[in-house]
Amino acid sequence: MQILQVSAEYFPLLKTGGLADVAGALPQALRPLGCEVRPLLPGFAAMLDGLAEPVEVGRCLTPWGQPLRLLRGWLREPASGPQAASSITSPASTGIQAYVVESAELYLRPGGPYETPDKQPHADNQRRFAALCWVAARLAEGFDPSWRPDLVHGHDWHAGLVPAYLAAAGSRVPCLFTVHNLAYQGLFPRADYEGLGLPAQWFQMEGLEFYGQLSFMKAGLYYADRLSTVSPSYAREIQSPEFGCGLDGLLRQRQGVLSGILNGIDDRVWNPLHDPHLPVNYGSDSLELRAGNKAALQAELGLEVRPELPLFTVVSRLTEQKGLPLVLAGCDALVRQGAQLLVLGSGDSALEAAFAAKAAQYPGRVAVRLGYDEALSHRIFGGGDVTLVPSRFEPCGLTQIYGLAYGCLPLVRRVGGLADTVTDADLVTLDEGQASGVVFDRMEQGDFDHAVRRMLALYRRPADWRQVQQTGMRQPLHWGDAAARYQALYRAMLPIATLAGGR
Repeated sequence: MQILQVSAEYFPLLKTGGLADVAGALPQALRPLGCEVRPLLPGFAAMLDGLAEPVEVGRCLTPWGQPLRLLRGWLREPASGPQAASSITSPASTGIQAYVVESAELYLRPGGPYETPDKQPHADNQRRFAALCWVAARLAEGFDPSWRPDLVHGHDWHAGLVPAYLAAAGSRVPCLFTVHNLAYQGLFPRADYEGLGLPAQWFQMEGLEFYGQLSFMKAGLYYADRLSTVSPSYAREIQSPEFGCGLDGLLRQRQGVLSGILNGIDDRVWNPLHDPHLPVNYGSDSLELRAGNKAALQAELGLEVRPELPLFTVVSRLTEQKGLPLVLAGCDALVRQGAQLLVLGSGDSALEAAFAAKAAQYPGRVAVRLGYDEALSHRIFGGGDVTLVPSRFEPCGLTQIYGLAYGCLPLVRRVGGLADTVTDADLVTLDEGQASGVVFDRMEQGDFDHAVRRMLALYRRPADWRQVQQTGMRQPLHWGDAAARYQALYRAMLPIATLAGGR
């Protein structure tokens, strides 16, 4: 099977969240299953830098007259050693061919992939990502004479117009649309629909219109042949008003073509046995070696180097959705109970300032590093004791899975993928060897604080603590099962002639 994968991010080239990890791992995971997956990426500087041996496939104009150049090349591997996973200097290729849409006017500018340097959305985001989607439809119809996909797989709102462009072209190539986070919908004013090259009559409730606005997310949900999201629980939750973000009615209508496939992690990148970012490598049978990582981490971040203090950690976007007001409000009690807190992330300026103030209030006990640091995140999972993920909603969540893989016990709220991956530690699950973390239910400060006390009580029972660590680390967390489910979904979408080798 030949699959065109469309995404705005791709690890290790460009990452702002879990979308990049999934987009980067899935093509490799599907290769042994007979799927050739070629990513299609926007021409951000990092994407162009990560494309080896680029050749021009062709040039074209978007429906609004924007000139584009399509490049095809090989994606580079990350460098080995301490700079791995944050550098792509190695000339070796991954064996993955990819396409990059080149347009300096659309993609080469200050700021991030979605925002200006002062954190405002780029004013033309609708055209920047419509161009990506429009090229995907062109590739499905043979724009590259040497390769044509059997199926297109679009990820999140940035790829939401792909199935709409395919439908407008009368394409017979099926499209799978995967929702990574329904809360980010790609909403734009009605006027931005003009010039995108889609039928005017499609701007209606039975189409792309969402409360008077253009919705890329709704386009994907409405026009794709099949839908998926990144955990079974989230697939159920988004059909309810509480989690459906106004799209629950449409999702209930399409529930027959909606699947929930739990994300895995790339164990070539996330494995404490050979992670180059860790001062000391270890496995589930050598957990005593983690002490060296914890001491090094405490020293690096200016925390008291005291092994007896449980180190609670946050590696996250600093947003209300991630439940971080609970962590902030519970910080004083956490410190009073003899624990440390380490926060890595960026986002809401008020949360950034509030966590920085806590670090100033509790030197040696609270440390904050604002920004994104891939290498440091590995050291945090390899040296921290607890990873906090008390999210209001969480489609899948990779942070808690990294915590499981590294023996950094997750403390999570029972929503979405958090509920699917972490088993609460109680007397029964400890006795049966199933406990892998601490789980709480209500988005209430008292519930979170009680979960922290339960985690501290578990920490004071070293034998039980080690057992819970080992249970999490020995779970099948890699991409194998998820890749097999995606392959089965692809096969169900393809006509028999394609599976037999014809078209």
